[in-house]
Amino acid sequence: MTFQVELVSPEAIAYSGEAEMIIARTVEGGDIAFQPGHVPFIGVLAVWSVDVIRPDGQRDTIAVHQGFVQVAGTKVSILSDVSESAGDIDVGRAESAKSVAEEALIANKDDVDAAEALSRAELRLRVAGG
Repeated sequence: MTFQVELVSPEAIAYSGEAEMIIARTVEGGDIAFQPGHVPFIGVLAVWSVDVIRPDGQRDTIAVHQGFVQVAGTKVSILSDVSESAGDIDVGRAESAKSVAEEALIANKDDVDAAEALSRAELRLRVAGG
């Protein structure tokens, strides 16, 4: 049994297809998995990855920079500020962003913007396998 998944960001539909399971991280409850028949759900996504387990057993991992997830019937909709699949991530740019954020945090450990930038860069590197 499968359901339809659609991951949408302002730029485009980042992912659309069938899935047996979706694993995401919400700010309220941590990691959550959705399978067909899941009760209706709406949650706020953390800066983390979304894993789509396809019917063939393969896993697609997408970096998601906040947003919302909704489960309704046979459809899971993910609305994200920014979403990037592994192949779309510029590893060099992510490494550079990580270094800049780390330096900013050394200068000011309370720099919220730098902490958020570091989180996004680390996510990109993890999803890209770097």
